[in-house]
Amino acid sequence: MYTYLPKSVKTHSTFSYAHDVYELPYYLAAFSARLKNIPVIDEEILLDQLTTIAIAAALAWASGLRLYVVLFLLGLAGHFHWFNWQLPTSMQVLAHPLVIGTVGFLVLVEFFADKVPAVDSIWDAIHTFIRIPAGALLAAGVIGADDGAAWAVVAGLLGGTITAGTHFMKAGSRAAINTSPEPVSNWIASITEDTAVLGGLWLAFTHPLAFLWILILFVMLTIWLLPKLWRFIKWIARHAMDLVSDAMHAKQAL
Repeated sequence: MYTYLPKSVKTHSTFSYAHDVYELPYYLAAFSARLKNIPVIDEEILLDQLTTIAIAAALAWASGLRLYVVLFLLGLAGHFHWFNWQLPTSMQVLAHPLVIGTVGFLVLVEFFADKVPAVDSIWDAIHTFIRIPAGALLAAGVIGADDGAAWAVVAGLLGGTITAGTHFMKAGSRAAINTSPEPVSNWIASITEDTAVLGGLWLAFTHPLAFLWILILFVMLTIWLLPKLWRFIKWIARHAMDLVSDAMHAKQAL
């Protein structure tokens, strides 16, 4: 078993930076290494591993919001070698010009569909069966490229779970927003999601540890908020059915 000792701990006798929450995983790993006296992995190796995990998690997370944007940016990143990142072999087809063009068209369709009240909820309902398996496959493709089939399965399961959480958070919040007759709140929510996807993917590639901390907070928020959204949606559905039933009874009474 191997662990990691950060450079700051290698050069200091005390944990002078232990107060910094951002560096906490590094110091926990270093403390474990000193206690167990086990070999140390170089900082660059751990950073590569963290980056791979962050990218896999980010692709799964963002797929629940904007799957086609994720695929489009992956294709461009592989084609133009952005961030000095090489697409895994199983995902290199995304960099083909035909695939990039097709996904780019779907990006435009989704961009406008997501801005129209009610249409966005229909779009979300259809993509329940597309986003979640796609997010799982993307996470598995990133992790499995270096770590083998077993880790790919684990990444796929966890990635699919993350995608499902993001997707149902989006779909549930949009269903709640659509109860408002004005379209402005829907536009704001959609643009916020667009921005979050672009920012989250950039953060995962450039500051992977920061993204993983934010993802942890998002998962906690999802666990807390999803049951409340579900209860609200059920209340809306019951209320709508009652209105329809009352209207039918009134029509029969005439």
